[in-house]
Amino acid sequence: MEHVASKDMVKNAVGEEYDELAIPPYTELLNMDDDLRARAVAAICEVYDPEIPVNIYELGLIYKVSGKLIEEGADKGLVDLYVEMTLTSPACPVAQEMPMMVQSALFPLDGVRHVDVDIVWDPTWDPSMMAETAKLQLNMFT
Repeated sequence: MEHVASKDMVKNAVGEEYDELAIPPYTELLNMDDDLRARAVAAICEVYDPEIPVNIYELGLIYKVSGKLIEEGADKGLVDLYVEMTLTSPACPVAQEMPMMVQSALFPLDGVRHVDVDIVWDPTWDPSMMAETAKLQLNMFT
């Protein structure tokens, strides 16, 4: 994935707490302004897999967060969010609850009208999808 923003641009957009090592290598954040992108990532980082002491964003379980700006009507200016995520295993005991946990984290954000979360299995998750911080927390070096 090619990065188009410099480190300084990213730091200006998301603040001083930006940590490049906390960004999963394959997560796509699309069609959102910098403020909503930063707030969406922060909200998703509050969601944890109950069996793993790392948030689902750094685990690399979030494949895509995409925004669609509402351009007319009473909701003009609001954004609908679409999330594609996966689980570490199809047998994950919280498979039914995880999409609702992500939706509940994103829906309260200012400017968000609606949130759809889909579980996808392609590509299959593996530890290489984790951010470096997650690998360090779990003592996994892939």
